[in-house]
Amino acid sequence: MSEEKTTHKRKAPSGTSKSKAPAAGTPSSKPAKAAGKADAASRTADKKKATTKRTAKPRTRKPARKPEAARADSALAQKPATPGSTSVPPKSPSVADEAAVVQAKEETPASNVVTIPSTITVRDLATLLKSSPINLIRELMKNGVMANINQVVDFDTAAIVAADLGFEAQEERPTELVEEAPEIPLRKRREYTPEELAKLTVRPPVVTIMGHVDHGKTSLLDVIRETNVVASEAGGITQHIGAYQVEKQGKQITFLDTPGHEAFTAMRARGAMATDIAVLVVAADDGVQPQTIEAIDHARAAQVPIIVALNKMDKANANPEAAKKQLADRDLIVEDYGGEVICVPVSAKQKTGLESLLEMILLVAEMADLKANPEAPAEGVVIEGQLDKTRGPLATLLVQEGTLHVGDSLVSATIAGKVRAMFNDKGERIDSAAPSEPAVVLGLSGVPRAGDSFQVIKTERTARRLAAAEAARREEAAGQRQRKIVSLDEFFAQAQAGRAKELNIILKADVQGSIEPIVNSVEKLGDETLHANFLHTGSGNINESDIMLAVASDAIVIGFNVQADVATSRLARSERVDIRLYNIIYNLVDDIDKALKGMLEPTYKDVVIGHAQVRAVFRIRRKKSIAGCQVADGIAARNALARVLRDDQVLFDGTVASLRRFKDDVREVKAGMECGVSIEGFDDFAEGDIVEFYRKEKA
Repeated sequence: MSEEKTTHKRKAPSGTSKSKAPAAGTPSSKPAKAAGKADAASRTADKKKATTKRTAKPRTRKPARKPEAARADSALAQKPATPGSTSVPPKSPSVADEAAVVQAKEETPASNVVTIPSTITVRDLATLLKSSPINLIRELMKNGVMANINQVVDFDTAAIVAADLGFEAQEERPTELVEEAPEIPLRKRREYTPEELAKLTVRPPVVTIMGHVDHGKTSLLDVIRETNVVASEAGGITQHIGAYQVEKQGKQITFLDTPGHEAFTAMRARGAMATDIAVLVVAADDGVQPQTIEAIDHARAAQVPIIVALNKMDKANANPEAAKKQLADRDLIVEDYGGEVICVPVSAKQKTGLESLLEMILLVAEMADLKANPEAPAEGVVIEGQLDKTRGPLATLLVQEGTLHVGDSLVSATIAGKVRAMFNDKGERIDSAAPSEPAVVLGLSGVPRAGDSFQVIKTERTARRLAAAEAARREEAAGQRQRKIVSLDEFFAQAQAGRAKELNIILKADVQGSIEPIVNSVEKLGDETLHANFLHTGSGNINESDIMLAVASDAIVIGFNVQADVATSRLARSERVDIRLYNIIYNLVDDIDKALKGMLEPTYKDVVIGHAQVRAVFRIRRKKSIAGCQVADGIAARNALARVLRDDQVLFDGTVASLRRFKDDVREVKAGMECGVSIEGFDDFAEGDIVEFYRKEKA
């Protein structure tokens, strides 16, 4: 107060040199005092504000529990003060103020809402919350979380920090993974408009001949076609896929003559489902054989009706009843035994029963009500592709929808071109191919792959552009394959998401006697919603046909006391097929039970890193032996495990004791180089043995 008086006394004379200052208490002195007090209060407030700005630490905003109130307080705090006004307690917000706050909230409804994934790094969270990483780490420490800038935090932790910084957190929903199921035929999943429905016509059925080797598949088809196909094949065995048409009762039937179920399934694995009916050829004198069983399982996996053709009925030792009983043992019950499977006795040699077989095929096709729109742009599947020395690339196409004409431009994956000429199965030139009609096409830019689809494009230029785009896409996606096959570890998660209801299994065992107890034990597991389904069972080592069936059917391969050879293992790795090997039945059943119940713990699988062939055996002291080997593929590693294989049978499984190259101990030896190998606890090497090096990795 004394300072203010001194100031007034000092300033008063400067206003008037001779007159006195107005006396205190007079009306003229009140405004001067009020102005002086306001000026001093303003300077004091500015000093305090500057001091606070230099010394105060940045405070963390607490989560806004009442956004309306917080915005109202903020609005009042930021309202400029009237010059000369004194500090007055803030008034409670009026109805107009509250309406303004609500309106502001409606205009910016999600300004403080952030979407945070289930896990996120501190750096990314700081960017998302528009804050510095240091400030974010400080907030984490306040909540008892010690983290660095690259550490990953879960959503709950991130939500707490976001709330402390004034944000409302929402958890990001993970994108649902769409499993790449095998493609089904376009004709079965195509939806027609009312105009297209009026144009649908009955199309011929497409039939595949399957069965065991030398049971007369091609001979039967040869008689049906009344041509001589077998004589043109090397050794009388079908070497390639062919498509042929025959006529019966004024109706056409298209036959696909394949070299067995392997090609049938390989095409299905690539998305081609060209077959409407499968004819299973079984020799009446030989009965059901291993490839017959595989053909049954492959046809069932494709979900196509099966017609049994009991061939070689003319032989004296033919026993059709025994063959029917063996089929019944595989749950393929013929009509004679009260089932629904049509069985026709035939003889390709005597040409008997063929009329009945064709009639049954037409009957099944009529029940299936097969139709297509012949006026639509042509599309279908590639049955076969080859490079002719004189005519260039050739492609056998099966039209499934529309009509293919000479001069049409088409594209099949990375291959494009214009149809320059077409031939039917008899080698005759044709101008068009209707639905279910095969045709050999000239004019493509390359050889298409069997199983790829094709479609007609308006112009050749557009077709080539689409083919180039597909080639670029495949090249970019090489090495980043997203195709995923079902495994035991992830089956339950897929089932919970509604993407799997049954676990498809391919079982291979050492002997037939081991299969039945395994199947009986596994089929008791699960419930009505989740259960195991055996697509194929057989004895012997796991082969490439098993892998292709697993690829086509999203199945896992289980081996009991068997192995998978090098080529099969390589194919399984490239196709990402899960192979499980067991030697104790209880472990096998227990793993499948846990998979169905969602309790399967992470397992460790054998990852093969290389193979070496024993070229010589060296005996050293204490009756120990060293195998002189040459690495065939991969690497031989000293810190790996090793199996000794002889005639595809595992003799010993243990650890590598030493690995030498000449006189030096080495850590690994690459393919093509020689080395000396000793295995802990094994001394019975022999020339020609295969040493398989592998490591245990978490599945």
